[in-house]
Amino acid sequence: MKLIKVAAAVLNQTPLDWQGNTANILSAIDAAKSDGVSLLCLPELCITGYGCEDAFFSAGLRRTARDVLSEIVLATDGIAVSVGLPVMYESALYNTACLIADGKIIGFVAKQNLAGDGLHYEPRWFKPWPNDVRETIAVDGDDYPIGDIYFELGRSGGGVRLGFEICEDAWVAARPGHELAGEAVDIIFNPSASHFAFDKIRVRERFVLEGSRAFGVTYVYSNLLGNEAGRAIYDGGAMIATAGEMVTRGPRFSFQDVVLTSVVVDIDATRMARARLSSFRPAVDEMSACVKVDFTPAETALQTTHDVPDEFTKEEEFTRAIALALFDYMRKSRSNGFIVSLSGGADSTAVACLIALMTTMACKELGRDGLSARLRHIDFDDADPVSQLLTTVYQATENSSDATRSAASKVAAAIGAAHMEFEVGDLVDGYVTMVEKAIGRELDWGTDDIALQNIQARVRAPGVWMLANLKNALLVSTSNRSEAAVGYATMDGDTCGGISPIAGIDKAFLRHWLCWLETVGPEGVGPIPQLHVVNALTPSAELRPLDDKQTDEDDLMPYDLLDAIEHEAIGEKKTPIEVFETVCVAFEQYADKQLGLWVERFFNLWCRNQWKRERYAPSFHVDDKNLDPKTWCRFPILSGGFERELAELRSRINA
Repeated sequence: MKLIKVAAAVLNQTPLDWQGNTANILSAIDAAKSDGVSLLCLPELCITGYGCEDAFFSAGLRRTARDVLSEIVLATDGIAVSVGLPVMYESALYNTACLIADGKIIGFVAKQNLAGDGLHYEPRWFKPWPNDVRETIAVDGDDYPIGDIYFELGRSGGGVRLGFEICEDAWVAARPGHELAGEAVDIIFNPSASHFAFDKIRVRERFVLEGSRAFGVTYVYSNLLGNEAGRAIYDGGAMIATAGEMVTRGPRFSFQDVVLTSVVVDIDATRMARARLSSFRPAVDEMSACVKVDFTPAETALQTTHDVPDEFTKEEEFTRAIALALFDYMRKSRSNGFIVSLSGGADSTAVACLIALMTTMACKELGRDGLSARLRHIDFDDADPVSQLLTTVYQATENSSDATRSAASKVAAAIGAAHMEFEVGDLVDGYVTMVEKAIGRELDWGTDDIALQNIQARVRAPGVWMLANLKNALLVSTSNRSEAAVGYATMDGDTCGGISPIAGIDKAFLRHWLCWLETVGPEGVGPIPQLHVVNALTPSAELRPLDDKQTDEDDLMPYDLLDAIEHEAIGEKKTPIEVFETVCVAFEQYADKQLGLWVERFFNLWCRNQWKRERYAPSFHVDDKNLDPKTWCRFPILSGGFERELAELRSRINA
């Protein structure tokens, strides 16, 4: 047996944070060396951060990245490490993984397949490296190989061969791993920046396992961790597989900056597995892509493999992803906590609970001292950390019910938030009186419904903004995805805030999640039974007089139907008639004519309210078909509004 220890580290990096990013990389290298690791894979673009956006065009960024690379090289005695950074070659910028070993730069592997869909924008900054092309690049006066290369570590003919697939390279049909297997590569590193989306981990597991099996290799996958740049969440989840077997996995959603996952692998065993794969034959000119490295991975003793099971439900994934995203957003923005306008309804309750769970889970993993160390800008006292990081405010008008006031108070007490109540009715009356005097008439619900509703939502903004300023805290918007789709939100009212954590989550799932949180709750934390006071209420904006018995679904349509229409119309890009035909099958409990009216209402409201979606505070990406116009779903602010298509739909349902 030829046994060596390999590892993948997940890192919580920040774009352009040279000091923090370098510290995390050096910490990972130190941990790997202490653990007896010979080969360490670090995430994609970990030196600069993945989410640098147009800062990648800066020559200064590239110079600093090279300087940092030189600093990291000095820490690699006795170990081989891959680090990611952008490299300029012949007037084009490439996304590369640099292999460094024993205090020397060895070479640069350039990414061949760029991610350019959804929230990814790599082709804006980088060029894809062509297959089978190898060149030489000068760095600090020395020449190094760059391009489609692999490495032989150790004695000629008896060393360990190491190749790369960089993130998207593994998500395409023509994976570089096919050719690497033909070159008799023993280990493939995959340094990635793979954002979180519901159940996406299963896809990653498949390409790691299938890559290790089909190529007859040990496959080492590393990823970013946390809220790196504001919107995308990275869940970590390092994986190492050998010849089709997952031998170890790292945890996901950790609050740590660095998590190392290592295992001892048998190189001879993977070679035997590859020998049984008749589809691969040695390359005719196999040395043309091979870079010889004067570094021999240390052999080690056989150790027991370990595995971290990951069987998270969607509810658990959602909780942990948003909690980690909020934690990083708070600490990286150097804010002292969060302010939530807690109405007693589902949306604001969900947001408040997520912040409380963030604090509880961070304390559980890091401890009180660790929490204080990660949030050094906050002066913690002996009180419960939740009460220091979360302030909730119930803001009442004459249309607010006793039920929602009581629900807000009980939820705040149950989760440990500092809770306040504002009476904003006089502010509403003041604005109404001022406008009535200016226009020379009284406002009336029969003719001025929208204006009278919206002013109640908007007067709630200044007070909580003032609290946020006083506390240097983040004001959190509480609007959800279903509302965003149809514009059922008051701009500068329930949409005001610096971060909008549930803008990517539909209302139906939020209500389901709150019921789950009431009865089950996250692993290691448990349920919040007091949520029954919210879950028992019918969702309502409570902006019309109480006698009107206003409900959200009466204003719009049933939420499950709304979400289904959104999926078909926006996610699947179907026409109004195609959407109508689909929902008629799925929602046969409703009359066809009523369904047609709801479909028409959706398209009208969608087109009319794109300007609102453009103005939403930054939201977290949790679903690979979301509505965020800055990262996924671009739609014109002004459009024809599907007039021709909706006319065809009306003719159909009235026939």
